[in-house]
Amino acid sequence: RKKMELLLLLIIFQCTINSVKTHSVSKPSIILLMADDLGIGDLGCYGNRTLRTPNIDRLAEEGVTLTQHIAASPLCTPSRAAFLTGRYPIRSGMAAFSRVGVFLFSASSGGLPSEEITFSKLLKQKGYATALIGKWHLGMNCESSNDFCHHPHSHGFDYFYGLPVTNFRDCKPGQGSVFLKGVQKALVIPLQITGITLVSLAIVQYIGLLKVPFQALGYFLLIITISLVVLIFFFYNFRHLNCFLMRDHQIIQQPLSYENLTQRLTKEAVQFIGRNIDAPFLLVLSYLHVHTALYASEDFKGKSKHGLYGDAVEEMDWSVGQVLDVLEQHNLSDKTLVYFTSDQGAHVEEISGAGEVHGGYNGIYKGGKSTNWEGGIRVPGLLRWPGVVQAGAYIDEPTSNMDIFPTIVKLADAQLPSDRIIDGHDLLPLLQGKVTRSKHEFLFHYCNAYLNAVRWHPGNSESVWKVFFFTPNFSPEDSNGCYDSHVCFCHGGFITQHDPPLLFDLSRDPEEKVPLTPETESRFYEILRVVHQAVDNHTRSLHAVPNQLSWDNLLWKPWLQLCCSSLFQSCYCDYESGGSPLEVHSG
Repeated sequence: RKKMELLLLLIIFQCTINSVKTHSVSKPSIILLMADDLGIGDLGCYGNRTLRTPNIDRLAEEGVTLTQHIAASPLCTPSRAAFLTGRYPIRSGMAAFSRVGVFLFSASSGGLPSEEITFSKLLKQKGYATALIGKWHLGMNCESSNDFCHHPHSHGFDYFYGLPVTNFRDCKPGQGSVFLKGVQKALVIPLQITGITLVSLAIVQYIGLLKVPFQALGYFLLIITISLVVLIFFFYNFRHLNCFLMRDHQIIQQPLSYENLTQRLTKEAVQFIGRNIDAPFLLVLSYLHVHTALYASEDFKGKSKHGLYGDAVEEMDWSVGQVLDVLEQHNLSDKTLVYFTSDQGAHVEEISGAGEVHGGYNGIYKGGKSTNWEGGIRVPGLLRWPGVVQAGAYIDEPTSNMDIFPTIVKLADAQLPSDRIIDGHDLLPLLQGKVTRSKHEFLFHYCNAYLNAVRWHPGNSESVWKVFFFTPNFSPEDSNGCYDSHVCFCHGGFITQHDPPLLFDLSRDPEEKVPLTPETESRFYEILRVVHQAVDNHTRSLHAVPNQLSWDNLLWKPWLQLCCSSLFQSCYCDYESGGSPLEVHSG
């Protein structure tokens, strides 16, 4: 009888343990921290010895460090679309065929389509409180200035506090302009053609070779004048029209003020956690740091060894520390999965007008933002969940920011969509050490909508082959980026096609210095054959969808303009200092 009682107690104890384990890995709270344009070499846990990032490094010490974590795109908008949906951006129409690969204006009509299923939608359906704080950059309106078809609320976030577009140099007075040089180049030829046309018409009219109706000439001049006035008005007021802060559907600061901005974003995050300590929550804290225009509060300005860029990194690290501290205060650390990453690699071409480096450091890796060299897509990947995820572990297998989607959807006991391809894979078996190989045999690297490169990690090999079909033309040629154009582009005269493609083995040459040849790699043609077959299979899985980054969807549309007063009052308001925000007005 005693044996029976002992056996019964053991069974009860085992059931209790299993119950605790099941509870611990079921429906945790989720915090996803995303930096903007942060280089993998900017963090102490990835080898930096001069920037101080103790709080981010703490995530590495108490969790897993992914050393081959890959952004699905080297640009903000498509990378974030892939992150939220677990799908290559080409599948959702969030990859451009034109030169411009991101949204530039708040009054564009493109955005993440409502048909896309985000992890926030699925977690909200499972009872999670959901919030996005910081940068959005995935569209706002479709047909009117208050339909909010692309707003975070339309994609499963209960609460939004942040920027609808992104942080531009043009948003901060004295920091220069992202657009000015490009606009000047774009206008020179049309203005020259217009001038030559008008002078020619005047000459032929004067000598009597052709009679030009003055009315037609007048209309032509009127159209040109109106177009120039609208263009001048838009760029003169760019900061007011595109750089503003929203809470849910309301503008609370237009234009955006950088004063204590990181502190305000952090306070919102901490308060959201505090409001949801008794139930699972999803918090996406999407930092403006370290995209230009760079900024830092007085507590951090001038304190780092790397100028304003270093100050911004260290301020962001402080913010991460505040989030981790509030989890500890509420005994939530063991119940929360925390993830830290960057949307793509550092923007190496960012140099201020005074010559100060405003871009980050991609470590040993070549290139940066806007390229599919490793420096543009290999990003920090840190995951901490005490008691569930290994502490202090390093995983060198290929992983993707698209993997977060299936990972947290499964943890929330939600079902993955069965009506579409999900390109990400659940990371938890890797993070817990239950498996040692990534499920990503192939990863496809797009430059906008153009397939640029493919990564192949064969199941029976330690090699990671990377095949480039084309590469960007760096300018100057011996540099590490496209300094003449500020970013690299994806087609035409901006690239060099390769036939046969360039081949690297990243396991032996992570810096992508020496392309392999049939003479130096005996399996050269066999590797290319396998990769081409993988590309064929992948291409067959794609379906035509509306292009959200077409010129029509990218252009500024005055009737979609969000404005907290009116265009005639320069769209100005500041309710951050007190008072109640007004509903937004159309332009």
